[in-house]
Amino acid sequence: MKIRHHFPRKLVIFIITTLSAVAINAALFWLCSKSKTSPDDLVKTPYDSTGYTQCQDDPAQPLYSGGLVVNPTFDQDLAGWSPFAGGAVEIRSQGKNKFLVATNRTATYQGPSQTLDNLKQGTKYTLSAWLQISGGSSAFVKATIKTGGQTYICGGSVVARSGCWSFMKGGFVPAQNSNSSTLYFEADSKVDIWIDSVALQPFTDEEWQTQQNAQVNSTRKRGIDVNVIDSNGRCISNVQLKIDQTKTSFPFGSAIAATILDNQAYQTWFVKRFNTAVFENELKWYFTEPQKGGVSYATAQKMLDFCKANSISVRGHNVFWDNPNFVQSWIKSLPVRDLQNTVNSRVQSLMDHFRGQFIGWDVNNEMLHFSFYEDRLGKNASIDFFKKVQELDPETPLYMNEYNVIETCYDSQSTVNLYIEKLAEIHAAGIILEGIGLESHFSDTVPNVAYMRSVLDQFGVLGLPIWLTEVDISNKVDNKNQAIYLQTVLKEGFAHPAVTGIMLWSAWHPSGCYQMCLTDNNFNNLATGDAVDAFLSEHQTTGVEGLTDEHGNFHFEGFLGDYKILMTYNTSYNSSATVASSFSIKSCTQKVTLQFSGIDCHDNTLQAVQIM
Repeated sequence: MKIRHHFPRKLVIFIITTLSAVAINAALFWLCSKSKTSPDDLVKTPYDSTGYTQCQDDPAQPLYSGGLVVNPTFDQDLAGWSPFAGGAVEIRSQGKNKFLVATNRTATYQGPSQTLDNLKQGTKYTLSAWLQISGGSSAFVKATIKTGGQTYICGGSVVARSGCWSFMKGGFVPAQNSNSSTLYFEADSKVDIWIDSVALQPFTDEEWQTQQNAQVNSTRKRGIDVNVIDSNGRCISNVQLKIDQTKTSFPFGSAIAATILDNQAYQTWFVKRFNTAVFENELKWYFTEPQKGGVSYATAQKMLDFCKANSISVRGHNVFWDNPNFVQSWIKSLPVRDLQNTVNSRVQSLMDHFRGQFIGWDVNNEMLHFSFYEDRLGKNASIDFFKKVQELDPETPLYMNEYNVIETCYDSQSTVNLYIEKLAEIHAAGIILEGIGLESHFSDTVPNVAYMRSVLDQFGVLGLPIWLTEVDISNKVDNKNQAIYLQTVLKEGFAHPAVTGIMLWSAWHPSGCYQMCLTDNNFNNLATGDAVDAFLSEHQTTGVEGLTDEHGNFHFEGFLGDYKILMTYNTSYNSSATVASSFSIKSCTQKVTLQFSGIDCHDNTLQAVQIM
């Protein structure tokens, strides 16, 4: 079942004025209403964000009725389909449903295939299919596109099961035109590949951006009506309004390191841009207890104090890290019983010190890829970690955090359905505060935004908070191209309604950053820093000016966040009254009453305010 979040679409501000006292009382009311423009109204073929998270008895109908795919539901038997590089394909049926099976396979790449004509460079193709396997309990199935230029593109992947249908959703963006390409599905040669309801839908760059912009407008912005009336309820026209956003409510930030302490230039640069931070290494166990018994949170505490002093929220990264390469040697040498006692002490100590001070905990980092603690303490070690953290810090959301989920479809250990299955295990154990962390380390030459959007669609079905937690672009490309690709990723993430926060992995060090720096050592912007500034500027509402109309109304569209408003009224006696105030656009059914010049907002005054 899809879980949908309902957000307000319109904010109405009623401002009560008493000009003789040069005072203004204002009340803000949220009204939930539908966005004026739906993304579906703006493109020829609306983008379909449908996702499925469970293995099903029967496949659903293909998205876009199959789009470019010939015979997507195999009603015409094998028309348009053939085996790729050997093996055989045949049509089977269960009840009224017909599907294709690739059998007699002797190589991983042998599978069902279809020829694709005229793939266009830069076009975004969204790809989906329902898959099942026989001859084993499960198998990693990957969709591959072989272009005419003999390049191979991963279009999507899923761990398919025997006995039920798994939904694969992905996408790709060709780097060049291809007159004739081949879409084929591959898996371990020991299994038969079952496939049904295949779809491939193209979107031009203009259509893709139109969809992005419409989603931003409907998800991140609200229509705001300002209505100015006097204390008797009479509308006041020609009130001059100047409105600027002072703070965004969308969590956007970066990793920081201890290098920010006592570095005023770094601090100034960071605070100007970000409202959220995460410590690069300073909270990790190998940093806080490098030697047994030598626990110190001094550095992490100083960094937290800096963030608190500047109203910057902080993510807790991390309690444990399952990668043995980042486990201290003294921990590796512990007997099982001592290790269990030691991990319990780690959780207790960390929660005692930082309880309630972070906006989320990455409990056991990268546990889809690694299993140090599970190998030593048993298969439920991670779940036990989640239970203990939730018990000791019950108000803080708990996150999984993984790489190669949104970045690529080549990784068989971190497919969307494997991630969701692990979430389900955690939930079944009674963990109620879950969140989805997608690291977003893009190491491919160009980020695959079509695949990125499809992955977010799948996770969005769950209704859980989704964060892009460690966004960067590989330093295999120069900083100019890093900036271009970073902008692409930021726009795609911000536009998706399921994403609730974005963090960059760009902590500054004199010797350089992990992959992507935003400034030079004098804290002058690099191209990537300019990309961050452009992103912030594009998604902030500033410089709104206008006059209330004859009904005392003024309308504008604004991003969620905090605002300052300057209201000036010129009287008939050649004098004027000017009042500055502030308001916030945050959540539905919120009411904020503002007071000016020491005039109390009494009930009899508010009775003059009517919601229209």
